[in-house]
Amino acid sequence: MKSKNQFSKYANEYKSNNIIQQICAKSLVREIKSNPKTILELGCGSGQIFSNISWEFDKYLAIDASKCMCELHPKSKNLEIKCFDFDSEEFFNEINRYKFDMVLSSSALQWSSNLSKIVENLSYITKEINAVLFTSNTFKTIQKLTNTKSPILDEESIKYAFSRYFSCEFELISYKLEFDSKKELFSYIKKSGVSSSATLSFENAKKLYKEYDLNYLEFEVIFIKAIKD
Repeated sequence: MKSKNQFSKYANEYKSNNIIQQICAKSLVREIKSNPKTILELGCGSGQIFSNISWEFDKYLAIDASKCMCELHPKSKNLEIKCFDFDSEEFFNEINRYKFDMVLSSSALQWSSNLSKIVENLSYITKEINAVLFTSNTFKTIQKLTNTKSPILDEESIKYAFSRYFSCEFELISYKLEFDSKKELFSYIKKSGVSSSATLSFENAKKLYKEYDLNYLEFEVIFIKAIKD
């Protein structure tokens, strides 16, 4: 998972630099029509989804690849927090021990190196997934200026991975986050956890800072409601 170091390095500051992630998590929970009693959350971070859960549950398993994030996550009765890379065999062995009413994930699964494998394994343990993922059109102007490809999965790849194993409803949403200065904008890119500039060469980073003339950053997310027939 390419984002692991990015999340961990800025873990203590992440809550103040994840505005879009917070919006997505809140929207995701708001759309849940039932009150599932057993929940698996992938990419739990510092608790963006969990902080919006208002009903009682019997079991909530929250998983994140970053130990720093797991330590920041709120603690609660019937909540268990574990640190796993969700592309690893250890992760698959762990979740296959259980059955869940619902799987939740916000702003995390787009980093998977094999999303189809994750969704396939989830199809064995749940009948419903509610998720939101960033798409490769996030920071698209930055990619264009630097002639680089996004490390994030594109919309069609995400849809394909979920549709192979579930009946799905998709909703694509674009966000623009404005900043008062270029310094603030580039600081956000560095610390937000969705940085596509992390692998830029020094020359490209310098070019980007000089030529990026927008006062906002672009984000594109896809909301997914997946039901197993």
